[in-house]
Amino acid sequence: MGEVVWTTLKLAGLTTVLLLILATPIAWWLARRRTWWKEIVAAVTTLPIILPPSVLGFYLLIAIAPQSPLMSLLHPFGIRTLAFTFQGLVIGSMVYSLPFAVQPIRGAFEAMGPRPMEVAATLRASPFDAFATVALPLARRGFLTAAILVFAHTIGEFGVVLMIGGSIPGKTEVLSVRIYQLVEALQYGEAHRLAAGVVVFSFAALLAMLLIDRRWDRGLP
Repeated sequence: MGEVVWTTLKLAGLTTVLLLILATPIAWWLARRRTWWKEIVAAVTTLPIILPPSVLGFYLLIAIAPQSPLMSLLHPFGIRTLAFTFQGLVIGSMVYSLPFAVQPIRGAFEAMGPRPMEVAATLRASPFDAFATVALPLARRGFLTAAILVFAHTIGEFGVVLMIGGSIPGKTEVLSVRIYQLVEALQYGEAHRLAAGVVVFSFAALLAMLLIDRRWDRGLP
């Protein structure tokens, strides 16, 4: 059981860190650009919210299978497939949780408005310096919300991870899949314990996010 918990936490932690890095430039571009086709990009990044996990998992499985054009680019490096690997799980989790990272960060950048960056420019700060020292600190609420949502969402995901990772003990087996297997085996006692733990964790994550929002609404640091 310890291996399952560790695999789940490792997957959630790595997905959160990588998604915060990936989502930041996407959210900044969406918040700052004034072009009609940015909403197409926004729709693509939001699509995993409404797609059934089985559909998303199916196409991801095809994308990381040995015969896919994407994987053919990696064949010279000795990588035949990412299906049923932990690396494949990370990719699937990042795609599945992308909206939960992009949307809060984009909202924080938009709420900031253009004025702080304009002031930084008048002080001769470079675009990168202004972004790092002005935009990022002002958007910290969005980053914290995104981190909580992505981590909690990854802990609870099932369809995508089962489709592209299967259930290899110590490698791709996560809590949600283990609960499913326990129910199939009629081991309801163990399933109850794991499911209750996920419920408690999810509640704590949501409560933390609400308390953070309330604290910021009151203007507290």
